[in-house]
Amino acid sequence: MTRQWHVAQINVGTIKYPAEDPRMQGFMSRLDEINAIADTTPGFVWRLQSESGNATDIDVGGPALFIANMSVWESVEVLFDYVYRTTHRELMVKRRDWFEKPSSIYQALWWVPAGHVPSVEEGLERIERLKKHGPTPEAFTFKSRYPAPGCDESPDDLAPDEYCSGWD
Repeated sequence: MTRQWHVAQINVGTIKYPAEDPRMQGFMSRLDEINAIADTTPGFVWRLQSESGNATDIDVGGPALFIANMSVWESVEVLFDYVYRTTHRELMVKRRDWFEKPSSIYQALWWVPAGHVPSVEEGLERIERLKKHGPTPEAFTFKSRYPAPGCDESPDDLAPDEYCSGWD
């Protein structure tokens, strides 16, 4: 069965130091490994990347050291499993070493037609929508998610906190 909808995600953050700073080594040295896991995970569709193989050198606007990560997956469940149940989780737990604590919402999920590659501008707009309106079918979170358009089932919300310690 071919899916009509995929889930897109964006997460943004401000790194504490320039990417080439030795204090960023623990993060930067693992990007190829973590991205390779994503690329080979069943249900992975697409991720934002430059010729370097990651997105850390893509200018997404905003203040200096502001970076974005985007990807598209076949379902919210496969995205959740990748983020919180693979080696990726190790970087999530240590993110305080490399990223400033977010002052507001830094991640959004939304449904896209299968085959659509979202732009960074589209992703940033979804974060703004989530900030202004809270979770809606147009921008939601793992904890407050919505079904794909045309789907009648009400999905269970996912709880990332039990898999990854928060910022506090």
